[in-house]
Amino acid sequence: MNLTHLDSNDRPKMVDVGEKEPTKRKATASGVISMSREAYEAVISNSAKKGPVVQTAVVAAIMGTKKTPELIPMCHPLLLTGIECEVEELPDLPGFKLYVTAKLDGKTGVEMEALTGVSIGLLTIYDMLKAIDKGMEIRDIRLESKEGGKSGDYKRQR
Repeated sequence: MNLTHLDSNDRPKMVDVGEKEPTKRKATASGVISMSREAYEAVISNSAKKGPVVQTAVVAAIMGTKKTPELIPMCHPLLLTGIECEVEELPDLPGFKLYVTAKLDGKTGVEMEALTGVSIGLLTIYDMLKAIDKGMEIRDIRLESKEGGKSGDYKRQR
């Protein structure tokens, strides 16, 4: 099996996408953070001492998506055309599910950007609520769907 991030001498390399034609690409990732009822209520009532948790997490998710090539060594710097975030309240858990969708017209996919955005957004929620609940749990960070590129479309089966 040939690994695309290794050269013929087994040294790390960034894949050359120079010859590829740009296509429309889109990827959506998600992740969940569970927490105590007290922490959840602080978010819902907007009474967390560090400020508006959901809004801050969305901004962090967008920033994380944009900074992916600075954090993941073999990711290409990309000219993203859009980033969308959605936060779903999970009162029965209690917790939240964060979705990040990244879009571009380019030569490489945006799965890593969406996954990084989700990770940073959820870590921001943890940071903002850790004074209330250090036992929060971040889990199920995963690719939900992707469109475009040579490997075609993908949609997670529920």
